[in-house]
Amino acid sequence: MEGDAAPTADMIRAQLRRLRTAAGMSQEEFGRLVHYSGSMVSALELGQRPLDRLFLARADEVLATGGLLVYLLKLAERDGQPSWFRPWLDAERSARQLRCFQPTLIPGLLQTENYARAVLRGDESLSADGLDRLLAGRLDRQSLLTQTEPPQFVAVIDELVLRRTGEEFLGLMVEQITHLISCAEQPNVSVHIVPAEVGLHAGLSGPFVLARGADGGWVGHLENQLGGTVVDTEDGLATLLARWESVRNDALSRRQSIELMKRIVTTWS
Repeated sequence: MEGDAAPTADMIRAQLRRLRTAAGMSQEEFGRLVHYSGSMVSALELGQRPLDRLFLARADEVLATGGLLVYLLKLAERDGQPSWFRPWLDAERSARQLRCFQPTLIPGLLQTENYARAVLRGDESLSADGLDRLLAGRLDRQSLLTQTEPPQFVAVIDELVLRRTGEEFLGLMVEQITHLISCAEQPNVSVHIVPAEVGLHAGLSGPFVLARGADGGWVGHLENQLGGTVVDTEDGLATLLARWESVRNDALSRRQSIELMKRIVTTWS
């Protein structure tokens, strides 16, 4: 997260200072308890260094906040997401069912940290801090699949996504597909692969995601090179739901898809 760019970051620093001083601790004393130097604590409180999740987790323990600071960091990471993406984050967070089609990449909710970093690094306009901020937000979103009452997540992925690699990315892809297999074996996650022999199909015009809320209503999301669009019109949703049925019908079953992913990993290993 980039210092003062997010208002929530300032709130976290103010709360940290307030809680530390209320506990009667100097920066040096507090630093010893959280295993950071006093100068590091000062730099974090003044915004001279980016906020650190491990530091805030230790601070929550020492100050007995009940996890307040880490929770505020999650809000700050959400504030750091592109403005066009925030409405979709709300729909995703409250969804009871998610359907995702991806013809080019592993879906964000199923990406490993290394794969996600490699994808985000492709945007040369991102600073190192900006990349770290987006990466942290993406990984934090994945927790919705392991929460107490997770949504049912169904992903359809083109086989070419699994085979798109160069020699330098081989290890990264083995790790990613192994993780994908592990995700696909969770009771609330299904991964279906559209085999390469299908050829042209309705989904090749682009990726999309559909979220079904507790009220039974659907919301869609389209992402492109310039940002993304939330789809909530009757006609737009009808089109996306029809496209979903088409690509899902072209895909392998859950078990067949897992077997295909295992064959790919075995070949590369």
